[in-house]
Amino acid sequence: MFTDILSGLSGALVGAILGLVGGGGSVLAVPLLVYGVGVSSTHVAIGTSALAVAASAFANLIGHWRAGTVKWRCGLTFAAAGVVGAFAGSMVAKAIDGAHLLALFGALMIVVGIAMFLKRKAEGDPEVRLTGASARYLLPWLIAGGLGVGLLSGFFGIGGGFLIVPALMVATGMSLPFAIGTSLIAVTAFGAATATSYAISGLIDWRIAAIFIIGGVLGGIGGGALGRLLAGRKGVLGTVLAAVIVAVGLYVVARSIGWPIG
Repeated sequence: MFTDILSGLSGALVGAILGLVGGGGSVLAVPLLVYGVGVSSTHVAIGTSALAVAASAFANLIGHWRAGTVKWRCGLTFAAAGVVGAFAGSMVAKAIDGAHLLALFGALMIVVGIAMFLKRKAEGDPEVRLTGASARYLLPWLIAGGLGVGLLSGFFGIGGGFLIVPALMVATGMSLPFAIGTSLIAVTAFGAATATSYAISGLIDWRIAAIFIIGGVLGGIGGGALGRLLAGRKGVLGTVLAAVIVAVGLYVVARSIGWPIG
């Protein structure tokens, strides 16, 4: 019962962050499962996290679809290429020792946190589309970007939205709002591909995943409502979250390599 409560609270925290700031929260899922919930296997934590991330991204994708900020052809092409990379990345990750994998994950968190301090430019072409005429110059970029980001997403068991958004903007020139909405297609696909790979190997705790997802949905509703109230302070909130992610990343690395803490 205590584990269930911790799973729900962890999911709610991740969902609230996603709803409040719009990104970055999912990278906290693995350390929350390992150090908060007490999942003893790094691989099970990654597989369980991937499933939760996929479910959360799909739920958010519906809202962006209704808002008209999803470029389906670009997103599906990017995702299709990335699923191949995600499967490959997850296979490599499962062959790596859990402690080493967790240390690498902590290092990734530090990079993510630092990247979040950088402001994204919102400029771009909101009218860009993947058509027969544009395919010859858009397809190579979409496929290459999808494969690369999918590989990292599968390896670390994360949605990879912080990489997918700029990759889509570079590949197509689309504006930030459309890149955010379109990225959720890939986040859903990459998370599902990674979770499938881990599920085949029996590396998902389904009970924890279900409770985590329910907590994430409820937390996302609350975070979204709070985010609308604090719309003018999202920049500050994003900076605070970035600092937290860097600090947690440093903690994860230190714990993983055996440095004394506290």
